[in-house]
Amino acid sequence: MSSEESPTARPTPHPDAPPTPKERRDRLKRAPQIAPQTLATLAAQHPTAHCELDHRSPFELIVSVVLSAQTTDVGVNKATPKVFARYPDAKALAAAEPIDLEPYVATLGFFRSKARSIVGLARALVERHGGEVPDTMEDLVKLPGVGRKTANVVLGVLWNKPEGVVVDTHVQRLAQRLGWSKHNEPEKIELDLCAILPRSEWDHAGHVLIFHGRRCCYARKPDCAGCSVNGVCPAAFDAEHVGRKEARHRIPARARELPPQVEPKKTVAKKAGKATTTKKAGKATTTKKATTTKKAKPVRAKR
Repeated sequence: MSSEESPTARPTPHPDAPPTPKERRDRLKRAPQIAPQTLATLAAQHPTAHCELDHRSPFELIVSVVLSAQTTDVGVNKATPKVFARYPDAKALAAAEPIDLEPYVATLGFFRSKARSIVGLARALVERHGGEVPDTMEDLVKLPGVGRKTANVVLGVLWNKPEGVVVDTHVQRLAQRLGWSKHNEPEKIELDLCAILPRSEWDHAGHVLIFHGRRCCYARKPDCAGCSVNGVCPAAFDAEHVGRKEARHRIPARARELPPQVEPKKTVAKKAGKATTTKKAGKATTTKKATTTKKAKPVRAKR
């Protein structure tokens, strides 16, 4: 078999020869069938793929994952050392107030909301689980700030028993570019990935795809020439137009706050006795003001 047909062997990049439309259609059709082999090739390209959130305990991991929403792992790793130095376990964090946490996480997006979430999370861990992190999806998703994605990260990293594939922005983008899913919703993408990948690879797949998305298959200007699966990827050398979120058109905050302004009427008045020009509703009218001079009263001589 050629290197294009066998994703287990790293193909030679062809930056000047992107696949033809027919080849792309063929690759798209074949992509789900060869997904395990494609994943193995990507894993060989990123042999150290792992969760990049620094943690030393289950408590530190779940707090870090909650804080990582809409924030880079690098940013979280810079903030959490001070958080865990002050609040080393669930009991210590449960005794705090959200406002106490805000200075520690102020560098992260939505830091006030996240401060409330991790304090609520710690209190729930203490009240329901004796301060320990539960090891089931059912219990995890009942905790404040914990959704299915966070629960799968915790289950996979700590106990290697995720109930699905973690779908973040990188996994979503790569799943569409590789032809593994046609959906945009994370829940539906997760179902597609679970259907074509063996359960034993669910946790590993998330880490490998995230590594590849951060280091090669960027949202903008992906490095298709340096990709180990460019011989089977349906979006190879045209990937920038696949799997990207639509740009949002933002209205400046000041423009949102100010009411619509109505341009005032322009009135130019000249001194009496001269022409006066007044603009009204797009028409100009010129009026001549008459100049009146009062006659002086005669002065009677005093007798």
